[in-house]
Amino acid sequence: MELREFLGQLEKTGELVVVKKEVSSNFEMSGVLKALDGKPVLFEKVKGSQFRTMGNIFSSRELIARSLGVRKEELVQKMMQAVEKPVAPAAYVGSPPCQEAVMDEVDLGKIPILMHCEKDGGPYISSGVIFAADKEYGRNCSFHRGMVIGKNRIVLRILPRHLNEFIKRNGGELDVAMCIGLSADVMLCGATSVEIGVDELGIANTLGGGNVKTARCKSVDVGVPAESEFVLEGRITKELHSEGPFVDLTETYDIVREQPVFEVRKITHRKDAIYQALLPGALEHKMMMGMPREPTIFREVGKVCDCADVCITPGGCSWLHGVVAIRKKNGEDGMKAIEAAFRGHQSMKHVVIVDADIDPSNPAEVEWAIATRFQFSEATVMSKREAGSSLDPSADPKTRETSKVGIDATGQAKKGGEGKAFGRAEFPKVDISEYI
Repeated sequence: MELREFLGQLEKTGELVVVKKEVSSNFEMSGVLKALDGKPVLFEKVKGSQFRTMGNIFSSRELIARSLGVRKEELVQKMMQAVEKPVAPAAYVGSPPCQEAVMDEVDLGKIPILMHCEKDGGPYISSGVIFAADKEYGRNCSFHRGMVIGKNRIVLRILPRHLNEFIKRNGGELDVAMCIGLSADVMLCGATSVEIGVDELGIANTLGGGNVKTARCKSVDVGVPAESEFVLEGRITKELHSEGPFVDLTETYDIVREQPVFEVRKITHRKDAIYQALLPGALEHKMMMGMPREPTIFREVGKVCDCADVCITPGGCSWLHGVVAIRKKNGEDGMKAIEAAFRGHQSMKHVVIVDADIDPSNPAEVEWAIATRFQFSEATVMSKREAGSSLDPSADPKTRETSKVGIDATGQAKKGGEGKAFGRAEFPKVDISEYI
């Protein structure tokens, strides 16, 4: 579902919190978004800017599922299907909404880019998805946070992944476009890890039911989502600049690094464009970064046993903790699932395997399974020194090595033999409306 359409739905159902009071993009707006974490928000008046701002739009599984037209329980399967069978978007459309207006003189200060927290290195674009093209590999789209350092200059955090490879193959510089204000399908594809050469926008198109439209940028040879609210066109240069501090998924500050500068040469946008804020470390950030890892875990676990569901948990920063539900057929399935889950998401630090009667996204149910179906001495896998995530603040600061733990909290016997499924008691079902 297109972002504007979903925003309209939320307003009709009364789920959209509309802030009519004028707010500042310097700290005030982020404070409101944090206080309303989990609730979609629209700011109608932003101090010093003509543009409205939205945030927390996709801050829960339920919201994401509704925007994609599926039930919450179907999300992982839907994303798996999209990753396995991407469908390229149709040809470019003419007169796309993202080019209704052109900023005559590039001035990022006219856009309500947020200062989120006191120690931030500067105003940050945290919802921007970079679109780039390579002659051999085609199009790539990926999330990259950007710290504004001038009217037309942004420092991008670029990891040694596909975009970095595109830059190296192009002599150290690359024409790109950063899109802001995107539907859930496009945002999820921007956070998905697939093989180089796979067009992530095809994944978004499958997720969105084949409705993703694209437009050719005005000054760079890159195709972008036609419904984007803002498109920042320009070039990633060889110039390096300090980037950070910035609050990451763990709700702690990431370190300062030297990173490439993105020189913005043209900005196009909708006439009544709405800036999309993505509050760092909050629920929407966690949903968008963590959920795309669930299909890869599901796929790996599915190779060794019958996988039912996967959840990368917000309490684990939507990156370091996972819960996997399996339909256990024999006593070794739990242990096999632990090993496979770590293969599916190598940054994960702790994983819990539960039976299919447990909802992996419900922490109370997962804790109940650990309390009633788990014995540490029999059902734990632990490694003392392994490559961990750069996001883990407790990892070795030099090597980034960490300890990893897997817990088999399934009900059947762990060491072969006949086991007993530890089911919960069932109470009689009644129609409560007859009683109250």
